[in-house]
Amino acid sequence: MRQIDYKQFIEVNPEIRFGKPVIMGTRITVYDVLQWLASGSTHEDILENFPQLNEDHIFACLAYAANKERTIRVA
Repeated sequence: MRQIDYKQFIEVNPEIRFGKPVIMGTRITVYDVLQWLASGSTHEDILENFPQLNEDHIFACLAYAANKERTIRVA
């Protein structure tokens, strides 16, 4: 199984996209990538449309979402 440390690829900066988590060096949010995947886009589709991204960026977004899900508690 592929293990990605999302902290190497994702940053939160209040000056970029209102502080939403983005892929470092871009204005592409984690949400953007997750939404594309949820809409049926393949990794190849995303990489073709956004050449500044690579596979590690996509996996970092998934790892970020998985970590967030793991730490959220439902009351």
